[in-house]
Amino acid sequence: MFSLFLRHPPELEDYLIAELWECGTTGIVEEPGGLRAFFPPNMDTAGLLTRLAPFAPELREEQPIDWVQATHDAWPPITVGQRFFLAPPWCADATPPGRLRLPIHPGMACGTGRHPATQLALQAIEEHVRPGDWVVDVGTGSGILATAAALLGAGRVIACDIDPDAVEIARTRLSAALFIGSAGAIRSGWADAVIANIDAATIEEIAGELARIRKPDSTLILTGFPAWDAPEGFQAKETKEQEEWLCLIC
Repeated sequence: MFSLFLRHPPELEDYLIAELWECGTTGIVEEPGGLRAFFPPNMDTAGLLTRLAPFAPELREEQPIDWVQATHDAWPPITVGQRFFLAPPWCADATPPGRLRLPIHPGMACGTGRHPATQLALQAIEEHVRPGDWVVDVGTGSGILATAAALLGAGRVIACDIDPDAVEIARTRLSAALFIGSAGAIRSGWADAVIANIDAATIEEIAGELARIRKPDSTLILTGFPAWDAPEGFQAKETKEQEEWLCLIC
């Protein structure tokens, strides 16, 4: 058995986790400065080092480990904002009073809820999505934000993503309407709240569609970008920041 320690920028953590599971890792743990992924001895070490070269992999021989327990220990439940309790499927901890249990999926892209942009979006959703609202989640990824809106009592939720793999992942956890595509397929003036946790360049590109699908008194929640790369053309009535990440509420 061996492990690879991989360094990554914060915005690529969810991508790297998904990539490691696809590579055949038996477990992933967080360490200062990066992630450590473990592999059985029969893996193609040279192939892994090549595939993961952008993350400067460091190889280390390991003793056998109880990976079920190690994985459980590496992903404890966390609270986000005032309402959410993020817990993996194996967590038996009781949901704290006054909080909503939001399932997380460490083996899925964008499914852990630990990225600062995701946490900013969850905080904005709990403050601005009202019971009965019609909500659109553009670039839903694993569906964590759409699920959060539904837990808060949203009347209808539509989630979309241009990545077919992300949509397949989201189908395992979402009861909302879900499709491969973007905001262009949604009826004009439909949404009370629109959420977009995607990069700034894409947000600027689809700004017209985001405006078209909103009701006049709706809320637009934008995140997925660092403060130094905020999308242009939006007037925020409120901003939230965590580490270097920014959320605009318009």
